[in-house]
Amino acid sequence: MSLDGKIALVTGAATGIGAALARGLAASGATVIGADMSWREGGDTSGLERVDCDVSDPASVDACMAHIAARHGGVDILVNNAALAASLSPKPFEQITSQEWTRVMTINTLSQFLCCKAVVPHMRERKWGRIINLTSGTVFVGTPFMLHYTASKGAIVAMTRSLAKEVGGDGVTVNAIAPGLTVTEGIQGNSGYSDEMKGGVIASRAIPREERAEDLVGTCLFLSSEAASFMTGQILVVDGGATFH
Repeated sequence: MSLDGKIALVTGAATGIGAALARGLAASGATVIGADMSWREGGDTSGLERVDCDVSDPASVDACMAHIAARHGGVDILVNNAALAASLSPKPFEQITSQEWTRVMTINTLSQFLCCKAVVPHMRERKWGRIINLTSGTVFVGTPFMLHYTASKGAIVAMTRSLAKEVGGDGVTVNAIAPGLTVTEGIQGNSGYSDEMKGGVIASRAIPREERAEDLVGTCLFLSSEAASFMTGQILVVDGGATFH
């Protein structure tokens, strides 16, 4: 699935899932801009154009899009990946403060709205565009002790479906990928995710192994391509068969 000539923006591209998706898009021929606030030395982001961007801040998103427009004309493929996930630890909902709730909603959900709003004018003008939102399988199983995270990802499911209806007539598709628990660097470094918990997740899968960021690349490439031109408003669960949706 060649993406030659396409301009792709991947948010949260410094590490984890975002970095893997950015590498996959670049390997398929796209020019990839990675947006993040946490670039680090030694990260595998070769072949990407790095942009510092706080995707939860409207001014920062506008500046990022102006930079991309000046260099490349606009964005053809948006992968809305940036989110608070690995840094969160499971806890009873009574222990979630209103400040933490608002922060999760802002970074996980408002950011996707802002980025969609920024790229759609160019896509409409070209009568072609792909928006791929990252949500989560937690939405479909009601994962306990992650209420703020699950609620933020549920909002993305709803947004994906509604936006698909708004922009479909302009040749723009909007779909979402729902991973299961993916063992990224952040998850490995979070003591809140015990080996027992991760083992329970693996046991729930039809394909009983850890999920890696690279497991999501094929789905992202498909949704970015002409092969998915008649698919929109869909949520594709990629979790090894833990959730049938």
